[in-house]
Amino acid sequence: MGAVLPLPMHGVGGSTDLPIPFLYAIVGASWALTISFAVLAFAWKEPRLQPPAGHVVLDEPSRRPWLAVLGALLAAWFLGALFLGPDDATNPGIAAFYILVWVGLVPLALLAGHVWKDLSPWRSLQWLVGRATGRPEGFVAYRDVWGYWPAAVGLFAFVWLELVSPDAGDVVTVRTWVATYVVVTVLGGVLFGPRWFDRADPFDVYSAFVARLAPLVRDRRFDPHDPLRSLPLLPVAPGLVAAIAVLLGSTAFDSFSASERWQSGSHSTLTTSLVLLLFCVVVGVAFVAASVATGGVTPHERRALPGLMAHSLVPIVVGYIFAHYLTYLLERGQAAAIDLLQLLGVGNGLEVSYFLSEHPDVLAVYKVGFVVAGHVVAVVAAHDRALALLPRAHRLTGQLAMLVLMVGYTFTGIYLLLSV
Repeated sequence: MGAVLPLPMHGVGGSTDLPIPFLYAIVGASWALTISFAVLAFAWKEPRLQPPAGHVVLDEPSRRPWLAVLGALLAAWFLGALFLGPDDATNPGIAAFYILVWVGLVPLALLAGHVWKDLSPWRSLQWLVGRATGRPEGFVAYRDVWGYWPAAVGLFAFVWLELVSPDAGDVVTVRTWVATYVVVTVLGGVLFGPRWFDRADPFDVYSAFVARLAPLVRDRRFDPHDPLRSLPLLPVAPGLVAAIAVLLGSTAFDSFSASERWQSGSHSTLTTSLVLLLFCVVVGVAFVAASVATGGVTPHERRALPGLMAHSLVPIVVGYIFAHYLTYLLERGQAAAIDLLQLLGVGNGLEVSYFLSEHPDVLAVYKVGFVVAGHVVAVVAAHDRALALLPRAHRLTGQLAMLVLMVGYTFTGIYLLLSV
């Protein structure tokens, strides 16, 4: 398995070869958002992307057996590599877990929609148990008040493992995490039914978030459409902002922890854990504060605003993931795939292409472009939802705090991404 490379579990850091002055990148990105908002404010005065009154979401198709079988085979391949492979850092299951499963989930959902729902072997096991016991919806009702909170906890557990744990690259640690995840997910699915996967499985929930931006697939059907029209249909439930804040805050922390300033110091696991948590909390609290900073709404309506606006953060998450992990996915992902293929006796002679690493100028442009594009799409999504939710007299002023926040996110994101 000669393609195995030492795997730094704290991300790939940023590029220091930005082909344009750093200050210009920051100012240009901020102006892009500000001008976008100005154009929207004067040319986009009525909501255009919200579902019409009385809109009914079509029932999703039942799970497709051939994809369920494929998912089971892929899971067996990955788990076999992880649990039966070498007992050291050369185990190909480690790279597959961090790169192909976690990072690869995002482009998969953008291209194929929420196909994870069909591939998930844990959903298949729940379906089989439910059919055998006559309890397809589980034995206990999943309480609405729990919402996405279990998924937020699961997502934080993963990013803690990847970014904080001193044993992130240790095969025993990864095996323990994966085994715990499988047991909790399967037992939760059997007990609470499919609702558990929709709200509590961190990977399933993450896929569902990103799938709202898939331009070719809607409700797991091939249906080319404007993804900004499916994005507002993201189901709102308690913990939604927290789950998205973990995704966004952890990516920002990954860039920060790769900086020379952080790397030059000595930090305990507890300190690093608290800083990671702080990043996630700041992202979430800042978004909640910006969402509710408007007049003309009742206390009940104000409390509902963060959840109703949360979908606008998804494009930022996707933009950051592509900007931060592009080389990680395309280059280290190739090595991981080659190692997995070699377990099956194929893939010998395949070599990794390092095109992006060999062209840092191109890579830097992509990084800035993904971040700015994600934020511009987020501004459009937030603006349109604000038009639908805010009283007419506060439609413009009620968005100013959100604009300031988006500019702040952009400034911070590019600074962390490119200053390390």
